[in-house]
Amino acid sequence: MQVSFACTDHGLKAPRTSEPNKQNTSSPNTASAARARFRTVALIARSLGSFTHRHHISLKESTGKLTGMKYRNLGKSGLRVSCLGLGTWVTFGGQISDEVAEQLMTIAYENGVNLFDTAEVYSAGKAEIILGNIIKKKCWRRSSLVITTKLYWGGKAETERGLSRKHIIEGLKGSLQRLQLEYVDVVFANRPDCNTPMEEIVRAMTHVINHGMSMYWGTSRWSAMEIMEAYSVARQFNLIPPVCEQANIIYSRGIKWKCSCQSFTIRLVLEWFPGLL
Repeated sequence: MQVSFACTDHGLKAPRTSEPNKQNTSSPNTASAARARFRTVALIARSLGSFTHRHHISLKESTGKLTGMKYRNLGKSGLRVSCLGLGTWVTFGGQISDEVAEQLMTIAYENGVNLFDTAEVYSAGKAEIILGNIIKKKCWRRSSLVITTKLYWGGKAETERGLSRKHIIEGLKGSLQRLQLEYVDVVFANRPDCNTPMEEIVRAMTHVINHGMSMYWGTSRWSAMEIMEAYSVARQFNLIPPVCEQANIIYSRGIKWKCSCQSFTIRLVLEWFPGLL
């Protein structure tokens, strides 16, 4: 939710009156009340995350000159992502060859797509390996890419799945090794974990961000109440909240989520999976 207020001096002056005595006594009170209202409006605007001047140029959406691709901010963050992203589920390391995967990524990148999504569970980690190999081979600037991965199912052992602090840190380290990257831009919690306290999840995500392993974190297939709980924990303990939700378009849970999370600015992230079309 972004709110912009155009502030003028309307109402700051005392109303005109034919009685000088009343004007002199009411002007200070009127001006003080107007200034108080202005401060209140400013505080509300800042709390909603977007206080702008009347003539401020908004960059909520921009279009690439050469490609025509549209870019927007990811939630309340300053991260600019393309409106279309390329996913790797059931394709990379599965339905298509490595050569076709490289061709798809090249076409997407050259047409303005900067968001590429994968997960530790996709083809048992092979999707991350292929994605990393392509990025290294093409010599694309890392700063021009938005790479996201997801954590939950990492292996067969009991400690290799879930959203415990142990698996979030170790799982992300494994993903970075397969991707051959120093960091990812967004790490997703691939599903809720009822066996792990929310505070532990938020603290672990904050840890990997503070240690440069990821720039942001998000949720995937979480309910509205779970996202609100994560926000509440982050605010209570001064931690980092999620910036986006990767909705499951197959089961259409986004409608319920959207209606229940109107007070938060979270971007729904949807990717194109060629193998599902």
